[in-house]
Amino acid sequence: MKQSLTNASHEPLTGATTDPVQRVASADGTTPGDGASGRKVRIEEVARLADVSPITVSRALRNPDMVSDARRARILDAVARTGYASNPHARALKSGRSNLVALFLSSIASQQYTMAAEACSKVLEAAGYQVVMGRTSYSYARESLLIPAVMDMRPAAAFITGVMELEANRNFLRQLDIPIVESWAYAADPIDMLVGFSNTDGVALVVRHMAERGYADVGFIGRNSGRGTIRRQAFETFCGQAGLRVQGCVTVANVHSIADGRVALNDILDRHPDIRALFCANDLIAFGAMLAARERGLRVPDDLAIVGFGDSDVLAEVPPGITTVSVDSAGIGRAAGEALVLRLGGKEPPQRSMLFPVTLIERGSS
Repeated sequence: MKQSLTNASHEPLTGATTDPVQRVASADGTTPGDGASGRKVRIEEVARLADVSPITVSRALRNPDMVSDARRARILDAVARTGYASNPHARALKSGRSNLVALFLSSIASQQYTMAAEACSKVLEAAGYQVVMGRTSYSYARESLLIPAVMDMRPAAAFITGVMELEANRNFLRQLDIPIVESWAYAADPIDMLVGFSNTDGVALVVRHMAERGYADVGFIGRNSGRGTIRRQAFETFCGQAGLRVQGCVTVANVHSIADGRVALNDILDRHPDIRALFCANDLIAFGAMLAARERGLRVPDDLAIVGFGDSDVLAEVPPGITTVSVDSAGIGRAAGEALVLRLGGKEPPQRSMLFPVTLIERGSS
């Protein structure tokens, strides 16, 4: 059974709720330097801030393996704080671009991101472009290292399975003046183009589902940043409006495998044993939580209902199945590829922001 909060069109959804995407000043939370405000930052300033030589900064950005982890961390922090854009990228603007398109994946463990990447790649390759992929791993430091390295290849465009939050990286990409598509959220201020959906509306479906089934004591497991924060805050807000009691929330820095869900489930139930329904803001977490619940002797959904976010194919096959929020991941990737091809061909897409509907697929676990 499916519940949909929005219509099935891929036109802009007038009823969709904008996600409160966080904007991060710098990797350490400080105010960005002059590079973020428009003045060109020199490599010597980055070197001075990181307490290294300018050549070390250049090596860290071009060949990171040549620089120690400690120095590289200081350099990345200095780059993020100043908004530094290295000379190779300035030269790229003057000398033309390749037929490469950069694709930044939030995680290779996510089936949804890989589906989007595959669909986007097919569209781009059919138009004569080649795709180079990089993994950001939900990490500002990793993102700040990866973006200059990939952009040194002079890509013609970029697709991001997420929304850039670090202001220095947003400014860096904006200055490159190439077509860019962000995704996986409904941001009011994308860098360039957006093909996404409302996480807030997806969580509204989850809370409505729990309330309709009479659950009162609920809990949350998800990431502690980015879309994880959006989903947690929306969950707490909607639960308050519906009269549901949020007994506990457990957040993790990253999601690598179902083991993260196992650990989080045991953590939240050890501290909040009264929880009867659990929203896992990621299907890998939901799968691990379901396995851990069984190991504790709990019947799913009789003793503990679980709702996920992502609609993984694997979860659909594991009885009793997990109710989950679903979006058309392949459709997002395909639409992103089509928007990039249009812009690269000198044409504008029908709209700069394209939103996909969110749907709740109900299965036996809740």
